[in-house]
Order: sequence, then structure tokens, then C-alpha cells
Amino acid sequence: MEKSIRTEFLERVAASEPIARKLDAIQKTQWPVRFSHVIQPAQPFLAAVIASSWHCLSADDRQYVDSTIWILCPSVHSQELFYESLLNWQPDALFLPEAELAAVENVLPDPEIAAERLALLTEIERDTRPRIVVATRASLSQPAPKRGTLQSAVTQVRRGANVKMENLFDQLANSGYERVAQVTTRGQFAGRGGIIDVYSWQARLPFRLEFFGDQIESLREFDIDTQTSVRDLRSVDILFETVDGQSGFVRDYVADNHLIVDIEPEEISDAHIQISEGWIEQHGHSERSRGIPLRNQKASLRDPSISLRFAQDDIAGNVEDFSGAFVDCDIGEFAAGDLVLAEAKRAQFVDRLKEWRANNARVVIYFQTEGEIERFCEIMAGAVEGIDFVEGTLARGFCFPAANLVVLSAAELFGRFAAHARRHLRRAERHRAQIDFSELNEGDLVVHLEHGIGKFLGLQKFAVGQAHRLSSAGETESATPNAFGVGLQQQGQPQEVLVLEFADEAKLYVPLEQAYLVSRYVGAGKKSPTLSSLSDGKWARAKIKAVASIFDYAGQMLAIQAERQMHPGHAFAPDTKWQAEFEHSFPFRETPDQMKAITDTKIDMERPRPMDRLICGDVGFGKTEVAVRAGFKSVMNGKQVAVLAPTTVLAQQHFEVFRQRMLDYPVRIEMLSRFRSQSEQKKVLQLLREGGIDIVIGTHRLISGDVVFKDLGLVVIDEEQRFGVLHKEKFKELFKLVDVLTLSATPIPRTLYLSLVGVKDMSTIETPPLNRLPVETVISAYDERIIRAAIDRELERQGQVFFLHNRIATIERARDRIVHLCPQARVEIGHGQMDADELEAVMSRFIAGKTDVLVCTTIIESGLDIPNANTIIIDRADQFGLADLYQLRGRVGRAEDRA
Repeated sequence: MEKSIRTEFLERVAASEPIARKLDAIQKTQWPVRFSHVIQPAQPFLAAVIASSWHCLSADDRQYVDSTIWILCPSVHSQELFYESLLNWQPDALFLPEAELAAVENVLPDPEIAAERLALLTEIERDTRPRIVVATRASLSQPAPKRGTLQSAVTQVRRGANVKMENLFDQLANSGYERVAQVTTRGQFAGRGGIIDVYSWQARLPFRLEFFGDQIESLREFDIDTQTSVRDLRSVDILFETVDGQSGFVRDYVADNHLIVDIEPEEISDAHIQISEGWIEQHGHSERSRGIPLRNQKASLRDPSISLRFAQDDIAGNVEDFSGAFVDCDIGEFAAGDLVLAEAKRAQFVDRLKEWRANNARVVIYFQTEGEIERFCEIMAGAVEGIDFVEGTLARGFCFPAANLVVLSAAELFGRFAAHARRHLRRAERHRAQIDFSELNEGDLVVHLEHGIGKFLGLQKFAVGQAHRLSSAGETESATPNAFGVGLQQQGQPQEVLVLEFADEAKLYVPLEQAYLVSRYVGAGKKSPTLSSLSDGKWARAKIKAVASIFDYAGQMLAIQAERQMHPGHAFAPDTKWQAEFEHSFPFRETPDQMKAITDTKIDMERPRPMDRLICGDVGFGKTEVAVRAGFKSVMNGKQVAVLAPTTVLAQQHFEVFRQRMLDYPVRIEMLSRFRSQSEQKKVLQLLREGGIDIVIGTHRLISGDVVFKDLGLVVIDEEQRFGVLHKEKFKELFKLVDVLTLSATPIPRTLYLSLVGVKDMSTIETPPLNRLPVETVISAYDERIIRAAIDRELERQGQVFFLHNRIATIERARDRIVHLCPQARVEIGHGQMDADELEAVMSRFIAGKTDVLVCTTIIESGLDIPNANTIIIDRADQFGLADLYQLRGRVGRAEDRA
């Protein structure tokens, strides 16, 4: 029905006097033929009329012109809109995408766009069947493989042909294809038994060749994400040879006998047919080429240095002609706004419909879905007789008075934007990942959302509706339509399913449509879990219990926060004289942001409500000084302070910083970490209980159950993003009414969210310290010349270098390489698996300047402050996350010298 309506409309317009006159001029090749006053929504329809008329001609009637039609749009956006509408009337039209970033060096082209271009150019080069190509004018000047090279590089493989698998493997390997276990991108092939998967450079989808002996028994496309077959094919094209995409231009593929249609032409256009929304001026009567065969005319499209203007062949002469105008229907939208206004608009629309019908106009409305048609019929009940409803995508409608034709768009009527660029929607849909098969091997543990932990046995094909007997187990498993989630019309067709094994050798067949329910098992520890049983409700109970535990934990967090808000804590006294003296002893000048953060913190401490403040600032901007002053204020009020650090190295550094800053005051500071022996730790714990220690600095050891404080007043959590939620909340639970100060340059989203909604107070330090220079970052491939130059430059200024090599197994070799490159440098190793005393000694020597280069792991990442170390070299930076790199970069540039 749709096809007959489409054909009828095209023929109706083609038969109208003004269009028929110009179509006759086209048949006689009286170039150029110009169509003026065609509004933008109607231009694709007019192009479809021209193409339909042209393709209906016999080869003799077309004389020397081929059946290929090039439609040139002024921009990519207009090209996509034009193509989308053109598909309503010419569903076989082709789209030539512009090459992206063609002029930018060292930028790889989009593989999808490159493949589309190669496939289309190959098709143009191969045969002369009728086709319509929608392109942009600019794309004709873009680079492309030289004409003739594609046809010689492409080999067609047909179903039923005799091909030796070994020869095909060799040919693919010699042509630059990569052999892999599973095909995932273009330029790859895989072999499994009698099956070869190939993803050709120009193909939209990869294809699967199934052999019976040396004969290709089956040939089909398959989906790259699901690895399942999409459709059977009779033949496929494989691009064997590597083609130079810069040796020619797209315009080389526009033959002398191709028909050129220019949309919204420029002032000088060489196209045979020109379509414009405005009036196309008359030019070039002295250069008239009426009746000259196209093969005798040199089109400047093929040679940009020549600009020929063809004569105008318009019967109307120089007089502006509106007889063939396509105009706006001027109906407006009626689906939005106030009810009375909407009703008035609908009544106005009904009146227009009656007027059109009274004039015997043919009216058609394009809808995107069948549901829209049903809804429209409900709204316009009794007023839709004689109107044709068609499913299609049309942004706006138009009227053609000469043929008494009215084309409307439901998207325009309902005030919606029509879906756009169908070709991109198809691509996006195909890329919807359901399960990553490349990460699953047979025997891997997986989790099914509904049934629990099972074992992945691979993919199998079953004919839906058939029973499969497992002879080994002696059990029958029926693959019913409901089990596979497919309709009755698919019974008997082979369906690929995931096979999962559960307890008691029970098997579950999961259709690929439900593969999103399956994920890889990720467990804590090395112990393998037992497989779930399909016959009991243990997994369902475990899920319910897990959900309940999450709610319980959230409730605990909420209760702790509520208790902290409701119950009064300790209100610290105002600053003492010692506090002022201590702050004046700070050897640097505070920045305004840093000063505000210090003031806000002290105000919070003096309030009766327990403090919960986040200090957020860039690395090296002075967050530690805020904590030092808050800790001193707490000690001056007779309260103990606990400083929680994520690593032993950072805890050691904080210990040194706090001790140096409070050296002149009667404050006892100790540390709890693996740098302390068991006897030393036991003594520290006893003094904490008795109140003999004012400030204790430690790692996770501070959260242990044997750590008891006599009178804790302040908790400082440094680099809080390195701690889990459980650790931080446990600390809060242990000390519900204690002031908490959190420091971080890259807070986790949960902490940031709590700060932004007001649960946590937040101070930001955005101003860098005085004379601080930004760190210069260089991204480079591994180059020992750069490494040597960087270390030598740092040694010349008597500075120090971090060389970060985050693999302990090869860190000795990295150290030896640095020694070989810079024999004059003093190089040492530091990492977390070293003995505590040895690591402490290494870090002490580096801090004291007795080591020039420290080859280390990410143990130096958090909060380490060594101003003399002004260069950091990160080996394999691509293996780190953004937050890690941000923290690592902050280890240098902490003095006045450029890092």
C-alpha cells in the first residue's frame, strides 16, 4: 500500500505541467535545468521525482548519461536532513559521509565513516545499476583511493564456491589482517574449526564463512557485540589489499556521464540540475549548450581549475516563475498549550482539511509510528476521511499547488521534532553491548541475576521448541519458546544461547536477548564459591538479605549523622596566646583561601555541635597546615588528636611535620604504623589510654579495637579518597561526638555530595601559595634520552627525582637502567613490600637529600611533601587513573622552581 501511494505521488507531480516541462528538458539533456521556489522540506521529494523519472528512462532515452545521480548538499547538517526525508520516496538512496578531520595530522579517521566511504566508492566503481548518492559539495574535494584501485583490491566470495581455507588464511595474513581469537574490529579474522570470521575494512558488519570441506556452505553477517548471525548472504566483498586513501579525490568517482543535482547552488554552479528555495538567476545565455551530449561537455567537478557555466534552459526566460513552486502549508501545530487554544487550533485544522478536500486535493500525512496514527485518528475523529496515512520520518510538510498535493508531517502537527539521521540510529543500536564475550572463557564463574553463581560453558545453537537429551547425564531439558524468550514464529530456527552450569550439573540456557542478566563473578579472596542450585530459593534469600543489609547500613550511617547533629559535642575555647604564637611561627605566608579555611575550622570547633568539615584543595596548597593548627587548638584545650593517613610513608611524614611544627611546645606526638615495633606500639596504646599522648598519627591501625583514647577531641582524615566508606564510618561510630576534619584534593563523589547538600561543611583552597609555578607536564613515549636529560637537569640544580615504576617484579631492573643512564646519580628503591625499617631508612635518606633518584611505586602518591624533589617521571602513565596521576603530579612543584 505504501509503495503504491509513494509511486502515485511521484507520478502525480511528474505529470504536472511545470514539472513535466522541466523533466522533458532533462531527458533532452538541455543543461542546466533549474527548479526555483522549492522550500527546504520539499527538496528531497522533488529530487525523488527527478530520480524516479530519470531511472524510468531506457538507456537509449538517457543517451550518454549513466543512471547514477549525485545529489550535492551545502553542508553536512543539510545532507543528513535531506537524506532522512529522501528515504521516504527513494529508500535505496546512498549516503556518502564526509571524512572527519581530514586535514589534521596524526589523527586517525573514524573507522565507521571510513568503512562507509570505502563501501560506497567500491559499489560505484564496480557496477552501473541505478543509484542515488547524497553527498556534500565539500566532500568531492576530499581525498579518496584513486579510481580503479578499489576494484582490483576487492575480491568477491560467493556461497557454494570452492576455496581452500589455508589459502584464505594466508591471503588474509599477507593483506595485513590480524589473526585473533575473536573478531572485534575491522582488519581482523579468526578461525575455529570449519568457520572463518572476517571483518573486511569496508564492510558494515563482519561476516562468517562456514566450510564443508573446501566448499563455502554458509555465508552470513554477524553482530560484533553478540557474535550472533544477523542475515544470510549470497556473496561478500573482501578488501584484501591495503588501499592508499590519499592518492585520489572523491570527484574522480563522478563520471562524465553521471547526473549532478545541486541543492541550494552557489552563484556559479556546474550541476546539470539546480534546486533552490529562492529564485535562481539567469546566467550564461552566450554559453548555451542546448542539446550537446554530456560526454562532450567538460564538467568542472572533475577539474577544479576549470569553471564552465552551462546555459539556462528555462522556458520562462528571465521572468521569475512561481508555477512550479513548492510552498509551506501554513497550518501550525495544535497539540500543545492550553486546552481551549488547542481546541481552536484543531478546529482551524479541520477547516483547512475541508477546504483541501473541496478542491479535490490529495492529502497525505507522514507519521513515525503506528501508534501516532491511532492517536491522530482519535483526536480528529470524523475529520480524517480521504486522507492517506503513511509511516515515515518527515520533519516538515509542504504543498504543491500545481499538482493539488498536500504533504503533512505529524511531527510538525504535534509540535515534535522528528527523529533524525536514521543511519546513525542503526549504528548506535548495533553497538549496544549485551555481554563482553572476549572476557569470558569456558569454565569461568558467572553470576545470573535471578539464579545465582554458575559456570560458563560457552555458546550453543538450539532449534527453538525442540527437546535436547543429554546422554551423559540422562536428563531431558526442553528449550521451549518461553524459556528462550522468542515468539512462536521463530520456532524451528536455530537460536544461539549461553550455556550455564549450576549445582548438581543442572544447566540453564540463556537467550542472548537476556545476556544482560549474566556478568562475570568478582569475589573477594582466593576461595572459589560453591555453585548455586536451581532447585532451592537460597539465592533469592541471599539477594533479599543483601538488600536488607544495604538498608541497615544506610540506616546506621543516617543514625550516626543524626546523633552527631542532635547531641552536643565539645565546644573548644577561643584561641589562647600560645595559639597565636604558634600560628605566627608558620614559615610561609597564608593564602586568603587557606586563611578562610583555618578560620572556618576553628569556628566549627568552638561550636557545641560536632564538626564535620571537608577541606578541599589542590595538592600542595596547604591543607596540612589547616590540620596542624586545628590539632594544636585541640591539644591546648586538653583534648587528644588522631590523624589517620592511608600509607605508612605519609604517616611518617605527618609525624615529622607535626613534630617539627610543635617542637617548641609541650606536646607529645607519637605514631602507630608498621614502622613501629610491637613493643613500641604496645607502649603507645597504653599512653593513649592514660592520656600521656596528645597527638597520635597512624594508618588503619588506629581503627583497631585495641586503640582506646582517654579524651579524644579531634579526628583528622588525610587523603580520605584512599579510605573505604566502612573505615571512615567506623571511626565516626567509635567517636560519635568527636570533631572530624577531612582533607582531600580529589574527594570521592559521596563525600562531595554530602558537602554540597550541606551534611558536611566544606572549605575550598583555590589560591596557590605565593611564587608557586604551575607544573609543566610532558607526555611522551618511553625515550631514555628524555629520561637522562630530565635527571641531569635536576642534578645540575641539586634537586631530586621520583622515578615511578609501579611493578615490584621489575623495579630492580628499572633501578639498574637509571644507574646505567646516569652513573653520577645516587639511586635507591622504595616500595610497600620492603621491610619497615629498610623503607623508613630509604625515605629518611631521600628526605635528607642523601639520594638523588628514588625509584618507587605509588607508595609516594598520597600527600608526600619533599620540596627539593622537582621532577617526577612516571613509567607507563597509561596504566593509572586520572585521580592517581593528579596526586602523583602533586608530589613535585612544591617549591619556587619550575617542576
